[in-house]
Amino acid sequence: MPKFLYVYHGSKKPETPEEGEKVLAKWYAWFEKLGDAVADGGNPVGLSKTVTGRSVVDNGGANPASGYSVISAVDIDDATDKAKGCPIHENGGSVEVAEVIEM
Repeated sequence: MPKFLYVYHGSKKPETPEEGEKVLAKWYAWFEKLGDAVADGGNPVGLSKTVTGRSVVDNGGANPASGYSVISAVDIDDATDKAKGCPIHENGGSVEVAEVIEM
């Protein structure tokens, strides 16, 4: 089954440990719902930099990544449907979906 990279963008960091636990519980519940489709639950990411041949831009440019996961799905439409349930949407974030091309 094809794999798809989810790149999470946006959302805010929890302000308290209690809020962090609630957010994390929502992510775990979503991953549990996805079940075996979760090939790699991924992780949040820290400071990013966009590197071109001529420059380096701090913080990943206009829409920096905030995390990633790898999901198995039938096709990109299936992967997109699965991404609609992501908790990041509750805080204004988004999920970029791209097929992983095996080499």
